[in-house]
Amino acid sequence: MPDTPAIEVRNLAKQYPTGKRAVDDVSFTIAQGETFALLGPNGAGKSTTVEILEGYRSRTDGHVSVLGHDPARASRSHNARIGIVLQTSGESPNVTVAEQLNHFGRLYPNPRSTDELIAATGLTEQRNTRIARLSGGQRRRVDVALGIIGRPEVLFLDEPTTGFDPEARRQFWDLLKQVQREGTTILLTTHYLDEAAQLADRAAVIADGKLLDIAPIDEIGGAQARTPRIRWHDDAGTVHEERTTNAAERIRSSTEPMHDLEVIRPSLESVYLEMVGSK
Repeated sequence: MPDTPAIEVRNLAKQYPTGKRAVDDVSFTIAQGETFALLGPNGAGKSTTVEILEGYRSRTDGHVSVLGHDPARASRSHNARIGIVLQTSGESPNVTVAEQLNHFGRLYPNPRSTDELIAATGLTEQRNTRIARLSGGQRRRVDVALGIIGRPEVLFLDEPTTGFDPEARRQFWDLLKQVQREGTTILLTTHYLDEAAQLADRAAVIADGKLLDIAPIDEIGGAQARTPRIRWHDDAGTVHEERTTNAAERIRSSTEPMHDLEVIRPSLESVYLEMVGSK
């Protein structure tokens, strides 16, 4: 049903025997066909949350549902509807890139073509190279290709473009946009904020296991955090800075000289860093 969330998380918690609480009362839902980015520094709880949703890690408390099923008790047929790109590589080292993709493609009823995946992940020159001889970044591209080869309904991408050069990253974005158009729900973790801005409909920011904010990409941090700032020096060289929703009016109304005047409009990166830094 279109109104049923593809992913639902309520009051999720994960505590380890050491007492560390990696995820602390996190809640969010992801609509069918939505691309959702989970942002946060290393150790924030992003990967733990994603691994619980994938069924790889148990939870301490809370409710989670992926395509209407608890991933901790999912069947083989449910798992066939899920695509996963983990942070670590798990390919067979003694086969070529094309052989690996051809093999996994035969496991799905309607796989993407090997040629399409090789081109989209920038592996054309490595097509007939054994995986053991690939660089770390090239192996990462094979991981991504394997994650999307079966045309999954839900796709988990845990820092998928680590090791990609800028051209390969943009090629991958084009492929993901095609996957989005086909209606696949995507949960993405990334340290590249431009990647989140390019691909995600909404994002959540997590730090120390707690959810700091959740909103459409251009609303993360709230209106106050996204209010432009003006910065200038007075005649004595003192630096002044103010937030204002109408920079032009504030500048025109000034009765004192404003030297080295700057109008600074907050980017997603600056909003994110301010949120995480304050936490």
